[in-house]
Parts: sequence; structure tokens; C-alpha cells
Amino acid sequence: MAFNPLNWILGLFSLDIGIDLGTANTLVHVKGQGIVINEPSWVAIDKKTKRTLAVGAEAKQMVGRTPANVVAIRPLRDGVISEYDITESMLEYFIAKAHEQSIVPVPRPRVVVGIPSGATEVEKRAVYDATMAAGAREAHLVEEPTAAALGANLPIGEVVGSMICDIGGGTSEMAVFSMGGIVVSRSLRVAGDEMDQDIINYIRNKYNLLIGERMAERVKLGIGSAYPLKEEKTMSVRGRNLVTGLPEAIEVSSIEIREALASSVKIIVDTLRDAIDETPPEIIADLMEEGICLAGGGSQLQGLTERVANELRMRVWQAEDPMTCVARGAGLILEDFDYRGRFLVGLERVSR
Repeated sequence: MAFNPLNWILGLFSLDIGIDLGTANTLVHVKGQGIVINEPSWVAIDKKTKRTLAVGAEAKQMVGRTPANVVAIRPLRDGVISEYDITESMLEYFIAKAHEQSIVPVPRPRVVVGIPSGATEVEKRAVYDATMAAGAREAHLVEEPTAAALGANLPIGEVVGSMICDIGGGTSEMAVFSMGGIVVSRSLRVAGDEMDQDIINYIRNKYNLLIGERMAERVKLGIGSAYPLKEEKTMSVRGRNLVTGLPEAIEVSSIEIREALASSVKIIVDTLRDAIDETPPEIIADLMEEGICLAGGGSQLQGLTERVANELRMRVWQAEDPMTCVARGAGLILEDFDYRGRFLVGLERVSR
């Protein structure tokens, strides 16, 4: 690509940023500042003009409350782009917001973006192109489990083996590392969104009550669990009765929600077991000592560490601030790009 002196000059004053482009939330890490943005991956657009009306938290507030000419959507599904133009607008908004305190009029940052380890070449290219179109000077891709492991301070560059399970909104990423490379990996499109849908289906089938995604998420965060709780909880759930068509509120217990989530949790645990089954014995010995690290927003499901530890008979621990691990890991690559750039994957590193 032809050298553009204006972009080069603007780049000198732009920030290096790491982005966790998540199905549920987008996080932005600025080199030297830490996490500066943590907002839902929602965009509200005018259906007629295709104009972006709101992005992030403001757009999520509009879900289910918009007039006929406005739609609030998530442009990513299962960790990859499903609406290219809207993703580009969202990235452009977050890049500009990260530069609000900067003197540069048109940001041209170097960007590292997390992608699912199971992303196809077409999906990788879509993320790269959208990031460049949103104003990046350089765009680089890193697999989410690698970024999460870096963010969780796992010794992935050492000879000793380590393992991470990053449970996001659209995907669950599992990887075993040794000597800076991935030994075994799994990318599973069962994660937080699937759990929300499990709750919606359970309450509809059992109580003939239709609830929305936001209510299901509140139930999951409030009383959802993967393992019996010391004190079981209850919560009021509001929705529309499918028989009468009228609003209704019911009480559901954490026992019921655990039953609703059982199939998704089992799939995640079974996939972890499958990955461990393929891991070489020497690394298994390391994992017995180091344990398995859980990261991502989905890892905060109550009792999940206990459930995984009980099923796999290994030490399982949760990363510090698990939701920000991928963004922090992307940021760490930018902190020492010459050394940690070896963890980048995919497309040729093209700058403009």
C-alpha cells in the first residue's frame, strides 16, 4: 500500500489500542492508560437512512423500546462480524472515543484486535478490513485465548504448560500453551448468549412466560449457577404470559436456573475434558500443578470454578478481573510489540 505522509504524521500522535471485539461487550485498552472503554456491543440505526443513532450502552438501553423506524442490533454473532458496515461504525466510534483527550484531530492508531481461535480466513479478513476502514493506521489480529492468557499473566512463553478457558458472549475459547505456542485448542460457539437463550426457553416452556434477552441476562447474573449454592436464591422475573397475552411476574429459584443452564455448562465442561484428553502427559503434569485459568465474562457464573474442578479433578482458578483479560492481553502486545508481536496471527501485517 502506498505511503501516506499525513497518516504517518497523525499516527505519531495517535494512541496504540488493544480491542476485545466481543459479541456482548467491546473493551478498549490504551497503551499506558489501561482499559478506557467497556461498553455493550450494540448499535442503534435508522432503518431508512442507515444512519447510526447510538452506540454502546446508550444503544443497549434502546433494545426492545425503539419505534418502527429504529432498530438496535448487535453487529457480531458468535464472536465474528455478521453486519460489516455496522461493525465498522461501532469501531470508528470506539476509536474516536478512546482519543477524546488526545490532540490528534483524526486518529490513526495502531490496533490489535482479538478474534476467536476458530475464525475462518474470511472472518479474519472481515475484522482486519473493518478495523482499517474505521481509521486504524495498522491492524493486527491475535487469537482470543492467547490474548486472555497474556492478560491473566499465564507463563505462555515458558517451557511449563498452562491452560486457559475464556468464556465470552458468543464463544468459549480453550487453549493449552507451552513455549509460546498453542499445543491444543478448542473454539466453541456456546457461551453467555447461549446461556441467556437457555433461560428464555426454560421459562417459556415451564411457565408460558416470554421474557427478553436483557431480563434473561439479569437472571443469569443474579441467580444463575453451575454448582449448588450454599444458600439458594430466588428472583422475580417479568414478562408476557403467552396464554393471556398480559404482563406477568413470577418467582424463579436458582435451582431452576441451574437446571436451565445445565446443557450449556455440560458442553463447556465436556469440551474442556476433550482438550485435556489430547494434551501430552508432561503438560498434564504441569497443569496439575498450575491449574486451569477461567477468564471472560461467562466465567463469572456462580459455582463454575467449583463445577469444573469437581468434574476434571484439577485445580481451577479465575483470573483477576476476568472480563478484561483479552483487552489487557492485546494491550500487553502493544507494550512490547517487538517481542510479543510473535503471538499475532493471520493476515500479513500491512500498514498504511
